[in-house]
Amino acid sequence: MINVTDLTVRFGGVTPLDHVSLRFSSGTCGLIGPNGAGKSTFFNVLSGFVRPATGSVQGFGEDLLAMAHFRRARWGVRRTFQTEQAIEELTVYENVAMIHEHSRASGASRRAHVLDAIVFVGLDIDPNAKVGVLTPGQRRMVEVARAVVGEPKIVLLDEPAAGLPDEETAHLGEVIRQIPERTGALTILVDHDMSLVSACCDVTAVLDFGKLVASGPTAQVLRDEHVIRAYLGTEEAL
Repeated sequence: MINVTDLTVRFGGVTPLDHVSLRFSSGTCGLIGPNGAGKSTFFNVLSGFVRPATGSVQGFGEDLLAMAHFRRARWGVRRTFQTEQAIEELTVYENVAMIHEHSRASGASRRAHVLDAIVFVGLDIDPNAKVGVLTPGQRRMVEVARAVVGEPKIVLLDEPAAGLPDEETAHLGEVIRQIPERTGALTILVDHDMSLVSACCDVTAVLDFGKLVASGPTAQVLRDEHVIRAYLGTEEAL
């Protein structure tokens, strides 16, 4: 469903992605690596914030690089960010509805879709509550609800478990595992919590210093020597 070929990104003398080629076919897939490995840059290319120096990105047979970033959003690319994007002054409902407005889904069914997304992520709260009064964990789930509402095709989750306690991380994992079946979207998870990645992802790719060092079934990848070295930070990581 996503084919990435020879993807290279350069910022001056820095190359955060260096000739990366990989394929994510379906379900929930992991993308892991140490800090600075190129994971967020990869997401920024897919969502249209960064233009690569070389390479192609095909999503469901469509050339994503040929789409403006706002058209990708309507086409079905969704993502969460490491920093919160939900607007504190708006209600939970309004935060999710504003994403639905820019989706492919029918406006006539907006209210039902928005409320369904809120229930799906397990937010047992008044949808008219302001986001600013919610707990950090609840605000995180508002972000996920925004990512799954309105018929997404690709859902990119960037460090969704950061700072969450174990109980909330476990709930988040249950939600993530259900996203492909519920929406049909290919889901890509970036997170440093290897327990969460193992629980959610059938396949995982690993970046280190902008290069793809491993890709395949998650359990196999997490036993790979190159992956272990990359996380340990040894000189032999590549």
